[in-house]
Amino acid sequence: MYEPIRTKSVHTMAAAPELPHRTREEELDNRLAGQLTALLTVTDELRALAAPDDRHGLNGPALADAADRIAAQVARLSGHYPLRAEPSDGGDPSRIPALRQRAHTLAANALAVATSRHDTAVMALAAERMTAHEAAAGVGDLATA
Repeated sequence: MYEPIRTKSVHTMAAAPELPHRTREEELDNRLAGQLTALLTVTDELRALAAPDDRHGLNGPALADAADRIAAQVARLSGHYPLRAEPSDGGDPSRIPALRQRAHTLAANALAVATSRHDTAVMALAAERMTAHEAAAGVGDLATA
């Protein structure tokens, strides 16, 4: 009456191919490297806005040192130094508060991931950057934003 099915059904599960799976630690490393890279980008933007006379309180040399330390941590986590574009000089100073707030948020995100990884070096660096951006922007400004 009925002819038996000779081909495999399209509804049967195929054998799962061996996909490379990352461990939780590798995923956290990637996430932390991404957060730090974003923080590095904002830090470079702030550094580009720092005037030689430092009239905006940005402290260019301190930002340059912080950027180098952030880049070193990204290199440690990802195995290579991040690509960095040199921001153009003479940006709009009205962006400084927004950049400070963004940097504070990114440092807080990095601190959260570093805490779950138990990475004390990045925890200290992220906490330092949060404190620096709070001090530069005013604690109340960032808390209400």
